[in-house]
Amino acid sequence: MKVLFYKTASGRSPVEDFMKTLSTADQGRFRDVYEGITEYGLECPRVIFRQLSGKLWEIKFNSEGGKYRIAYLVVDKELMIWLHAFKKATQRTPHNDLAVAEKRMAEVFS
Repeated sequence: MKVLFYKTASGRSPVEDFMKTLSTADQGRFRDVYEGITEYGLECPRVIFRQLSGKLWEIKFNSEGGKYRIAYLVVDKELMIWLHAFKKATQRTPHNDLAVAEKRMAEVFS
């Protein structure tokens, strides 16, 4: 599966920007998830895929620094777009993180 990062109109990638703020170990875990999905697709080991709403899904995984989530959508069978990444601090997905992901998903579809 091919994995792309959402880009803003100015060309910035918020997911990559978020990853750069993390420790080296956590950045490595994000790379592992990325590489696992490109190799195994939705059968990637050690991550959980969960539907948030409609076409919006999340990747759930743990690292040394905590629990992380990546909101994504699958455009077709072989193309996944990572829209938003955040560190999980509560049981439920925070409303602001969900709103950001939904806004970016709407931009991709428009």
